[in-house]
Amino acid sequence: MSLFYIIIGLALGASIAVVIYKIVDDSSISGVKNTLAALRKEAAEDAERIKKERMAEAKDEISKLRQEAEKDIKERRSELQRAERKIEQKEENLDRKLDKASHKEEELRNKQEELERRMSDVELVLRQQLARLEEIAGMKREEAQEILLRKTEEEAQYIIGLRLKELEEKAKREAERKARDIIITAVQRLAVEHSSEATVSVVPLPTDDMKGRIIGREGRNIRAFETLTGVDLIVDDTPEAVTLSSFDPIRREIARLSLERLILDGRIHPARIEELIEKATRDVEEQIMEAGEASQLEVGIKNLHPELIRIIGQLKFRFSYGQNALSHSLEVAHISGIIAAELGIDEEMSRRAGLMHDIGKAVDHQVEGAHATIGADLAKRFGERAEIISAIASHHDNVDAKNIYDVIVSCADAISASRPGARRESLEAYIKRLEKLEELAQAFSGVSKAYAIQAGREVRVLVLPNNTDDGTVHKLAYDIARKIEDEMKYPGQIKVTVSREMRSTEYAK
Repeated sequence: MSLFYIIIGLALGASIAVVIYKIVDDSSISGVKNTLAALRKEAAEDAERIKKERMAEAKDEISKLRQEAEKDIKERRSELQRAERKIEQKEENLDRKLDKASHKEEELRNKQEELERRMSDVELVLRQQLARLEEIAGMKREEAQEILLRKTEEEAQYIIGLRLKELEEKAKREAERKARDIIITAVQRLAVEHSSEATVSVVPLPTDDMKGRIIGREGRNIRAFETLTGVDLIVDDTPEAVTLSSFDPIRREIARLSLERLILDGRIHPARIEELIEKATRDVEEQIMEAGEASQLEVGIKNLHPELIRIIGQLKFRFSYGQNALSHSLEVAHISGIIAAELGIDEEMSRRAGLMHDIGKAVDHQVEGAHATIGADLAKRFGERAEIISAIASHHDNVDAKNIYDVIVSCADAISASRPGARRESLEAYIKRLEKLEELAQAFSGVSKAYAIQAGREVRVLVLPNNTDDGTVHKLAYDIARKIEDEMKYPGQIKVTVSREMRSTEYAK
């Protein structure tokens, strides 16, 4: 560094000298030289001073670094010494532990040898005792073991049988209790009020003069109305009212809307009748689709075919014993979902099957067959899953149940149809119908008891075993079913089950 500053100083002085030399004239050269000499001397002195200062600073820095290095070395040596002492202590401890382990190993070896000697003595004594026991008992060891095992097995089988019987009875009690809880929960959580069933609709008139306008000249208006709607328009002596009669509830609704609008409009003639009937038909179709879509949303199911939605909506105008078919289907769907939730299976599948279980009723006046079969065919036609089709087909026991959803929908349907207040049928008529079923069955020879169950949908018949055989049981069930068909009126179908049980009782004295 000092040499660098000297060189810079010399270069600077030379430069100044050259400049001065060019500027001043020959007369001032001697003065300039003296000045240059003084500058050189001053620059040399500054350079020497700077060199000495830098050298002193460097020495101080080197001294500090040396001291720090020596201090670091001392600390590292101390750490190494401490580490060495720790290692020596660990080695001493390890040597002591190894000595103890070797001593314990030797003791264990001695104990094992002693134990082996004692085991040999015990085995010898056991063999002697077994030989003595075989001599006293007069049988071999294997024979005694076989007898003991046989007795133990018999006792175990007896205990297992008792335990199995106890568990079976407990399972039955638990199953019955759980089933009651599920059904009670479903009924309590959901109850849809019933509506009165009707095959006629009464339309009020502002005045009796309107009857003549409805009939029209030579009856042309009433003929046109009945032809276009397919509904009987009855004009009788009832004051300020006419009656619409039809077995088809949708036609009857269209006719009612059309007639009400004709009365409000006042222009009653065949052309206007046709116009308003077409408008009422479109309005009813809209109501049907809205009802179907609302039902789908209410029960929370998706991807129903539009035609199935329309058929479900038609149930809005269908009634059975005062119970609206759509309300009943919604109730069955909700109850099915509740039961499925309690059992831990697919709730949506159960609700879907419950909602569609009665879709056959929407078209059963157009198609031959039971509504359960018709509904199953419709579901199959529009791509529903096999579980849904089976639940619809089996909910009235037309076919055997194949899966859990069949049983759930059948139970939910029975709950909805037979719960108190679900149907308009009076308690007295209901009891009379059940009594009539039992009386018809008990009238046959050989029948000991008959019970009407499932809200009158099934009759259980018990026959005397000594007076009948297995062959006559089938004939008796057939005869009872035919007699019920001939003498009673009832919705849906009634299942007849005949049971023959042989019992033999003796007393041990």
